[in-house]
Amino acid sequence: MRWYGWLGVAVIVGAEALLFGGQPVVGRWFTPIVWTGYVLLVDARLVRRTGRSYLTTDRAELVLVVIASIAGWWLFEWYDAPRFWRGGADRVGLWWQYHELEPDPWLRRIGYDWSFATIFPALFLTAALLRPRFARLRVPPWRPSPGLLRGAVALGVVCVVLPLLVVSTWLVPLVWTGFVLLLEPINYRRGRPSWLAALARGDASLVLALLAAGGVCGVLWEFWNYWAVTRWTYTVPYLGTIKVFEMPVLGYLGFPPFALECYAMYHWLAGGLGAAGPARDPVL
Repeated sequence: MRWYGWLGVAVIVGAEALLFGGQPVVGRWFTPIVWTGYVLLVDARLVRRTGRSYLTTDRAELVLVVIASIAGWWLFEWYDAPRFWRGGADRVGLWWQYHELEPDPWLRRIGYDWSFATIFPALFLTAALLRPRFARLRVPPWRPSPGLLRGAVALGVVCVVLPLLVVSTWLVPLVWTGFVLLLEPINYRRGRPSWLAALARGDASLVLALLAAGGVCGVLWEFWNYWAVTRWTYTVPYLGTIKVFEMPVLGYLGFPPFALECYAMYHWLAGGLGAAGPARDPVL
């Protein structure tokens, strides 16, 4: 394994040790620190398996993935609290709330952006590492009809607009599914990287790897969040008191489609910037 993979292991283990040792700075910054260690570790494992990774062969793509990750999660923050941009450490989110944030607004913003920057890379690297496990699983080629694609886009529009018009804790599932319905058909029709295009070739490995990565990262997000000093909790109206760590048990069903959504959002953005297309071979 590359040297920085061992650095990632040291970051994760060291952060855990300092957290449980009561180190206050690590406790407040635990989430971005531990997820940086995770990205280093998984990237190093990936390059050992495939010869490619964000930190070795595809650094330009890493920059774009990080930018998309920060922008994408700020978009979700806007959904969580349409009044978020009034600022302040005491704002109350609709579906999730942050606790014990840095009081200094500049440090708080750095903490937000650093944490958000790890989301897409963690998901995509995990999926790329898992994808060879599904490589032998072939399915009959499936090409969605133009009508089905148009219907998915229309439903996606409803899903992404409705939670902004009707502020309700019941509508969070629409946020985790709306953008994949809206953007994945667009990526497919424009020849961008797409799990629909992979299914059209009879290749189910991409969609399965993304779903699995969403599950893996979701459990780790909640596991590490549970022990952190600066952390988040949830307001969920359905089985909200039955929890695994801080996440209500039904909430774990949202992580696999969330990975599909992040993939669709990233390649929609990359395609719009001219950084994705048939001639481009992304890490995932």
